[in-house]
Amino acid sequence: MPSVTEDIKWGNDLCFMIGGKMFCVTTMDTPLKVSIKVTDEEFGEMIDLPGVIPAPYVARYKWILVEDVNAFTEKKWEYYITQSYNLVKTKLSKKELEGI
Repeated sequence: MPSVTEDIKWGNDLCFMIGGKMFCVTTMDTPLKVSIKVTDEEFGEMIDLPGVIPAPYVARYKWILVEDVNAFTEKKWEYYITQSYNLVKTKLSKKELEGI
Protein backbone atom coordinates (compact mmCIF):
# COMPACT_ATOMS: atom_id res chain seq x y z
CA MET A 1 0.00 0.00 0.00
CA PRO A 2 1.30 3.46 -0.82
CA SER A 3 3.18 5.41 1.86
CA VAL A 4 2.98 2.69 4.54
CA THR A 5 5.64 2.75 7.22
CA GLU A 6 6.41 0.20 9.90
CA ASP A 7 7.57 0.65 13.47
CA ILE A 8 7.97 -1.52 16.53
CA LYS A 9 6.09 -0.08 19.51
CA TRP A 10 5.56 -1.18 23.08
CA GLY A 11 8.50 -3.54 22.83
CA ASN A 12 6.93 -6.25 20.73
CA ASP A 13 4.18 -4.94 18.45
CA LEU A 14 4.73 -4.35 14.76
CA CYS A 15 2.71 -1.31 13.71
CA PHE A 16 1.79 -0.42 10.14
CA MET A 17 1.09 3.27 9.64
CA ILE A 18 -0.04 5.81 7.09
CA GLY A 19 0.93 9.41 7.80
CA GLY A 20 2.18 8.37 11.23
CA LYS A 21 -1.23 6.94 12.19
CA MET A 22 -1.61 3.24 12.88
CA PHE A 23 -4.01 1.17 10.80
CA CYS A 24 -2.79 -2.35 11.66
CA VAL A 25 -0.92 -3.72 14.68
CA THR A 26 0.39 -7.26 14.98
CA THR A 27 2.12 -9.09 17.79
CA MET A 28 5.57 -10.40 17.05
CA ASP A 29 4.98 -13.34 19.38
CA THR A 30 2.99 -16.45 18.78
CA PRO A 31 0.14 -16.83 18.62
CA LEU A 32 -0.15 -14.03 16.11
CA LYS A 33 -2.81 -11.44 16.98
CA VAL A 34 -3.87 -8.54 14.77
CA SER A 35 -5.68 -5.28 15.53
CA ILE A 36 -7.41 -3.29 12.81
CA LYS A 37 -9.95 -0.50 12.51
CA VAL A 38 -13.40 -1.40 11.13
CA THR A 39 -16.47 0.63 10.28
CA ASP A 40 -18.97 1.58 12.97
CA GLU A 41 -21.53 -0.70 11.33
CA GLU A 42 -19.19 -3.71 11.24
CA PHE A 43 -17.85 -3.36 14.77
CA GLY A 44 -20.81 -4.98 16.58
CA GLU A 45 -20.96 -7.85 14.11
CA MET A 46 -17.22 -8.47 14.19
CA ILE A 47 -16.89 -8.75 17.95
CA ASP A 48 -19.54 -11.47 17.91
CA LEU A 49 -17.32 -13.66 15.73
CA PRO A 50 -15.29 -16.42 17.42
CA GLY A 51 -11.69 -15.29 17.94
CA VAL A 52 -12.49 -11.56 17.61
CA ILE A 53 -12.81 -9.13 20.54
CA PRO A 54 -12.90 -5.36 21.01
CA ALA A 55 -9.29 -4.16 20.91
CA PRO A 56 -8.02 -3.13 24.36
CA TYR A 57 -7.65 0.65 24.78
CA VAL A 58 -8.98 1.53 21.29
CA ALA A 59 -12.30 -0.28 20.97
CA ARG A 60 -14.10 3.05 21.40
CA TYR A 61 -12.54 4.02 18.04
CA LYS A 62 -13.95 0.82 16.47
CA TRP A 63 -10.80 -1.26 16.57
CA ILE A 64 -10.99 -5.04 16.87
CA LEU A 65 -8.41 -7.56 18.03
CA VAL A 66 -8.35 -10.79 16.06
CA GLU A 67 -7.00 -13.38 18.47
CA ASP A 68 -7.44 -16.24 16.00
CA VAL A 69 -6.05 -15.31 12.58
CA ASN A 70 -8.01 -18.21 11.09
CA ALA A 71 -11.19 -16.25 11.82
CA PHE A 72 -10.79 -14.68 8.35
CA THR A 73 -9.90 -16.07 4.96
CA GLU A 74 -6.96 -14.58 3.08
CA LYS A 75 -9.42 -12.62 0.92
CA LYS A 76 -11.18 -11.22 4.03
CA TRP A 77 -7.82 -10.26 5.54
CA GLU A 78 -6.92 -8.32 2.40
CA TYR A 79 -10.30 -6.59 2.48
CA TYR A 80 -10.21 -5.62 6.16
CA ILE A 81 -6.57 -4.48 6.20
CA THR A 82 -7.15 -2.36 3.09
CA GLN A 83 -10.33 -0.97 4.61
CA SER A 84 -8.50 -0.10 7.85
CA TYR A 85 -5.79 1.66 5.81
CA ASN A 86 -8.43 3.68 3.95
CA LEU A 87 -10.40 4.51 7.12
CA VAL A 88 -7.29 5.91 8.77
CA LYS A 89 -6.04 7.67 5.62
CA THR A 90 -9.34 9.53 5.15
CA LYS A 91 -8.97 11.02 8.65
CA LEU A 92 -5.55 12.51 7.92
CA SER A 93 -5.31 16.28 7.65
CA LYS A 94 -4.17 17.97 4.45
CA LYS A 95 -0.85 18.69 6.12
CA GLU A 96 -0.43 15.04 7.12
CA LEU A 97 -1.34 13.91 3.60
CA GLU A 98 1.26 16.28 2.12
CA GLY A 99 3.91 14.65 4.29
CA ILE A 100 3.41 11.20 2.83
